[in-house]
Amino acid sequence: MRTAMRKLISPQLKEPRQTPPLGILAPASTPMLEAFPTPLPTVSLVASTTQPQLLAFLTTHLRPPITPQTLLHFLKNKLHYHPKFTPLDFHIFQWASTIDSYRHDHNIYEWMVRTLAISDRFDALRVVLLESMPSKPCPCSDGIFCCPRIEAIFRFAINSFCRVGKLDDALVAFDTMRKLIDGRASVLVYNILIHGFVKNGQLDKALSLYDRLINDRVMPDAFTFNILISGYCKSLMFGSALALFKEMRAKGCEPNVVTFNTLIRGFFMDKKFEEGVAMAYEMIDLGCEISSVTCEILVNGLCQVEKTSMACDLLIDFVKKGVLPDGFDSSDLIERLCCESNVGRALEVVDEMWKKEKAPSFIACSTLIEGLRKFQRIEEAMTLTEKMLKEGILLDSVTFNCLLQDACRLGRTAEGDRLRLLASSKGLAADAMTFKILVSGYTMEGKIKEGERLVEEMLDREYLPDIASYNRLMDDLHSKKNQARSR
Repeated sequence: MRTAMRKLISPQLKEPRQTPPLGILAPASTPMLEAFPTPLPTVSLVASTTQPQLLAFLTTHLRPPITPQTLLHFLKNKLHYHPKFTPLDFHIFQWASTIDSYRHDHNIYEWMVRTLAISDRFDALRVVLLESMPSKPCPCSDGIFCCPRIEAIFRFAINSFCRVGKLDDALVAFDTMRKLIDGRASVLVYNILIHGFVKNGQLDKALSLYDRLINDRVMPDAFTFNILISGYCKSLMFGSALALFKEMRAKGCEPNVVTFNTLIRGFFMDKKFEEGVAMAYEMIDLGCEISSVTCEILVNGLCQVEKTSMACDLLIDFVKKGVLPDGFDSSDLIERLCCESNVGRALEVVDEMWKKEKAPSFIACSTLIEGLRKFQRIEEAMTLTEKMLKEGILLDSVTFNCLLQDACRLGRTAEGDRLRLLASSKGLAADAMTFKILVSGYTMEGKIKEGERLVEEMLDREYLPDIASYNRLMDDLHSKKNQARSR
């Protein structure tokens, strides 16, 4: 075993086979930092590490005979967590392949490919994919069929190449994979490549790959069409996107919510709002569920071009048809309506949502209450607040106190006090400001008993800093009463 280990660091292997770009191994007396390549950014190699240390580490943790199982265990559980030797995993992987009695299996290949891809060591990744795997295949490939894990291994690598924009490398890996596997490549691999080209603005190459997919008699799926439709829309080729949508249906591939969302967004970009809305209704007719993203595209898109009324009609119709998705936040629409002084229409939207048990969000309700307060529609604001509280939707204390202040100014302190009790039962605790507003309201209305009751409660809750504050509130109540008698 020691003899085999020394081969890893002996002068006879000055250039590891198939890995000339990665460095030269030096004699045993040479420090490790000089013997191996410069550490990669993702890992660090301590300068004090020497080749004898590596040899000792290997001798301790990798006992003969070396098998794919023992090597994988060593790489995953020993070397991978060692701060000094982690960067040397690929060199050990290459060294093991020189042992006559040893062959890498697909588990080793898969772990090595994933490790190199995740750590962005693409030079080494090319060696594994384009040299090691074709020349020294997994033992599973000794029969009439290829190893069943080949495509999965290459698919991960191809996705990693596409992730960093190395599309030429991805194509070379794809062609190599096609030679190694039995039959046709999966549509998943084509989709990864097509998406990579579209993402990098090379729509023409993505379309060429789609043609290649068709010529290879691989059936495209919804993801294939969605990627290409999105590419057409990003390139402002909306006619081609619609034509591909028709081709998609002609090939028997059912569009999904992503397909429709992409097309609707494309129509809106092309200022074809009626066509975009019609596409949404076609989506409903085909039984495809509308998502929150669909509603956001439609509603926000219409609001941005000052078609707020059209957006309201659309949303209310969705509510009545029962297709409005749970969790859709209508706050942007409500805010736009309030800014346009159309709080009545905003209230209509919220009421329709509540009728169909599609309770609007806290933000939407708060925005509407602020709008109603702004236009002095206090009674409707209080009714909405009561409905919110019964549904467990709690206002923030600032908005709630401002609403109570408006109610007290209109002589409706008792209703405000009732809201305070309801809010407390739902978890919105009244603060000192809440009580002061209500006491002031009762004082202005001359309701001494009600005011005194609140002052006593403030005292019990320790909202009054001293007895002087208590006396001042009580004096205000009684002075108001005396003023009323004198009149």
